Amino acid sequence: MPTRDDLFAAYALGDRGIPSLRMNFVASVDGAVSLHGRSGTLGGQTDRALMEVLRAMADVILVGAGTVRVEGYGGVQPTAEDAAWRRTHGLSPAPRLAVVSGRLDLSPDDSVFADATSRPIVVTRASAPHERREALAEVADVLVCGDATVDLGLMVAEFAAQGMTQVLSEGGPHLFGSLLDADVVDELCLTLAPRVVGGGAGRIAQGATEGDRGYALRSILHDDDGFVFLRYAR
Repeated sequence: MPTRDDLFAAYALGDRGIPSLRMNFVASVDGAVSLHGRSGTLGGQTDRALMEVLRAMADVILVGAGTVRVEGYGGVQPTAEDAAWRRTHGLSPAPRLAVVSGRLDLSPDDSVFADATSRPIVVTRASAPHERREALAEVADVLVCGDATVDLGLMVAEFAAQGMTQVLSEGGPHLFGSLLDADVVDELCLTLAPRVVGGGAGRIAQGATEGDRGYALRSILHDDDGFVFLRYAR
């Protein structure tokens, strides 16, 4: 089984001063992004350990509002070991959490805000409902990027301007598709689960325009449970 040190080595970042966005997804071998409606049900022990390692390296964790609702996101709370690793590397004890929402269909009472260990960020557009923006500004930093739609390229630049150069996106598939169209995805960390799901589950990227986007395989690991861990980079 890959150890925590193995995962840190296989997914090590380069120059932290250079802005970078990496995606983390799990999918079945037949391409399903979820089982019984959730991605977490596809994962395993090493996959969960990898998620914690990737979070430990990140400055900000990026998720779409739909993923927050479906997966039940709460506050980001690293283990004591990961918090110590971050302090050793000059980072805050925990990465910040950023939620992308064009409609601001979120409640200030949601656990993603109520259980937050540090103030979350809500990324939205100028045309989002004003009253919802004001309500969420009570519990989060609201970052307006774009007018009619959320400008994800501008979002990455704004994060970097605030010192958050290393972005880890945990989905969902529609956000991944939008990030691909914005041409800001530098890495894909893909876990293949040894399951054949069938059904109507979608792919890890949805809504993106068709295109040949080239990525190179940087590392490959596997564990005793049959999971395969692939790291691709541009």
